[in-house]
Amino acid sequence: MEELILHEVVSYQDYRFNFKIMKKILLCGYDWAGCKALELLNKNKNQIYVYTHPDRPHDPSLWQYASELKIPYTFEKVQEANLPFKPDLICSVYYRYIIEEAVIAKCKGKIFNLHPSLLPMYRGASSITNALINGDKKIGYTFHYIDKNIDTGKIIFQDALEVSDYETQLNIYQKVMFTAMQHFNEVVDQVIDGFIGIEQLGKSSYYNRGVPNEGQINPMWNKEKVKNYIRAMKHPPYKLAQFNDQEISNIEEFNSLYNKSKKK
Repeated sequence: MEELILHEVVSYQDYRFNFKIMKKILLCGYDWAGCKALELLNKNKNQIYVYTHPDRPHDPSLWQYASELKIPYTFEKVQEANLPFKPDLICSVYYRYIIEEAVIAKCKGKIFNLHPSLLPMYRGASSITNALINGDKKIGYTFHYIDKNIDTGKIIFQDALEVSDYETQLNIYQKVMFTAMQHFNEVVDQVIDGFIGIEQLGKSSYYNRGVPNEGQINPMWNKEKVKNYIRAMKHPPYKLAQFNDQEISNIEEFNSLYNKSKKK
């Protein structure tokens, strides 16, 4: 019951889309979700400036999309010294830099981030990967205000998605981001309208950037954790889970290789 009440408050169903009035907006983003955010913001004829990263060959390119729309962009890290204008709003969607307090102050706290976990759990990096390894049956996303710490700001909107045993990191990440971006307009309106958000409550956890256990299967893990780890490492073009210098795509491959290693 407590969870349902929180979701009802956080979902803020009576939003009004005040952001149809043109705003000065900074978009700090990357990949497909960053492109989708730019598409939605641009439909309302906002003045937009984009902070992004050089893209990898397999990723949707935010800088190329911005260029096509004739929207200025930069690969420089967002900081007070290079702001193009005083922003009404800052949106962070898969942005890979920490945004400094001086920038947060420039928009009077109207700055939010999309994080692929049910905060306060899985703050930091590799949220979906670690949730899969830990065997979570629900994985979600959180739009939250940005404060001086990492992923600790008040919740604007949060929702959970069921995880099936056959799913992998790649499709879960895509599902999470696609579902989250369906609520992007709503979140933008809430922030502009002054919604103060909901404090993060309950157990918290934090994970550093990087591949858990350096991509290596530990033979001491139980069968369920090995299966979860294999699923969590499936995100092309990155390497699959490794065991004895070989890539492992399923539990049968691991069992076969493990049994051979025991006979040596």
